[in-house]
Amino acid sequence: MVASDVDGTLIDHDERVTPRTKAAIDALITDGVPFVLATGRPPRWIDPVVDGLGYAPLCVCGNGAVIYDSASDSVLASRTLDVETLSWIADIAEAALPGCGLAAERVGARAHDAVTPQFVSSPQYEHAWLNPDDTMVARHEVIDAPAIKMLIRLRGTPSGEMRRVLAPLIGDRADITYSTDHGLIELSAPGVTKASGLAIVAQRLGVEHPAIIAFGDMPNDVPMLSMAGHGVAMANAHPEAIAAADEVTGTNADDGVARVLERWWS
Repeated sequence: MVASDVDGTLIDHDERVTPRTKAAIDALITDGVPFVLATGRPPRWIDPVVDGLGYAPLCVCGNGAVIYDSASDSVLASRTLDVETLSWIADIAEAALPGCGLAAERVGARAHDAVTPQFVSSPQYEHAWLNPDDTMVARHEVIDAPAIKMLIRLRGTPSGEMRRVLAPLIGDRADITYSTDHGLIELSAPGVTKASGLAIVAQRLGVEHPAIIAFGDMPNDVPMLSMAGHGVAMANAHPEAIAAADEVTGTNADDGVARVLERWWS
């Protein structure tokens, strides 16, 4: 099985799956090898990647909190932070990181389930990416429903520093990681990582962990790179991802994923 992160890994700087990368993935799929996305993205942000691949894979979303079947648009499983824990984390974060903003990712039965707003943010929350699709709500509404992921944003502070401050305070009550170093950390239920999500998919498909090739570039990819039989970090990867990998390939702008896959599939 081949598993790949999306941003900074599978897609280039224009957020495209390049023709070379698509061809390499087409070849492994033709050979009967499962290809899985493993991303911090929620299910509703998977459609453009599926369009670029021309293939609808099983997906590990929300840093491992959600197993999503993009072919049937079905959330197969999810793990959430409960309201009590969200409230506790919010209080700790605001005390330890003054001025931070809070947001929460939720999930329904489908990618675009409209039963409840899927991404809610407090008025203090400043986005770390373009074209946000959040619903701004009062602070108490951010934490009034279970969430697959809590996001804490503090503009101007490196994400690694935010994690350093909060990790000792949070302990084992939540899993802390980050996928960008621009002042944003992400918290999931205890033990929820891309590795835990990928393990569920591997069991579902009957694949042993040593038979997994995984690609990634950021600290949220480290558990997955470590559990795979062959973990590959991108040349543009964070030092933590490079340290966890068995190999470093080219950058995401230089078809780094394809360069490895073409050894076996072309």
